[in-house]
Amino acid sequence: MTLTRPLRLGTRGSPLALVQANMVAAELRRAHGWNEQAIEIVPVKTTGDVVQDRPLAEIGGKALWTKELDRALLDGAIDFAVHSMKDVETIRPEAIRIAAMLPRADVRDRLIGAESIATLPHRARIGSSSPRRAAQLRHLRPDVSIVPFRGNVDTRLRKLAEGEADATLLAAAGLDRLARPDIGAPIPLDVMLPAPAQGAVGVEARAGDAATFALLAAIDHAETHGCVAAERAFLAALGADCHSPVAALATPDGNLRAELFSEDGALHITGHRPSAEAAELADCLLDQAPSAIRNLFAGR
Repeated sequence: MTLTRPLRLGTRGSPLALVQANMVAAELRRAHGWNEQAIEIVPVKTTGDVVQDRPLAEIGGKALWTKELDRALLDGAIDFAVHSMKDVETIRPEAIRIAAMLPRADVRDRLIGAESIATLPHRARIGSSSPRRAAQLRHLRPDVSIVPFRGNVDTRLRKLAEGEADATLLAAAGLDRLARPDIGAPIPLDVMLPAPAQGAVGVEARAGDAATFALLAAIDHAETHGCVAAERAFLAALGADCHSPVAALATPDGNLRAELFSEDGALHITGHRPSAEAAELADCLLDQAPSAIRNLFAGR
């Protein structure tokens, strides 16, 4: 296809977001034989990047990463937008649809500051603003305490180096994409399941823009798209939000595993089903869950 103007790819302005935007642009150029000028990367400042002193759940949730990009997309200022899929809220505007996903990277978390969760010092302070990570750590190590940690990768590593915490957790995929594969110890999946959609990069476009959807179809990784769709369907059936400690992972063999926690990590329920039965798995876990867990999913 011959372009009459550069396509505008909207992204957050963080170092990781820009790396992911360039990944998408490179894949599109490769798929369509375009030159460097075919895609213009347009950084958009989001509220989530600006407000760094409070947990997301207190100030608006995942929409703080997406609403400015959504506005730019719907206003026609950009043609499509790139996101870390774990940061995209489950219920999206009807006028916006997920058009493509790149192949998924390492889904695990990495622990920075200790070789493993078991070897963390007694009563260690763990830097995290993720309800999921906080509950999982408290479940595994009730002696640890959680201190708020937000910001991009460099900010969190600086806070750790300055002694604000004894350890922290970061997504392996983000560290790999920032060319830091040796930082931290990967946490096995049988110890800690990831956040739904962790490690996946997605591209959204306006729902009625058939031409852009056709272009993006060339870079859509069907296996990743299917797995992430199952995890997001599970979240939707739960009525989960940023306050909900939930982990889930769908695998290419068609299996979906999930865990729900109480906020303090003391209570925990887990299960698995075929990925096509994501909603049934959500219903099953909530039916079996104690009220301290079930009450965290008020969106149902």
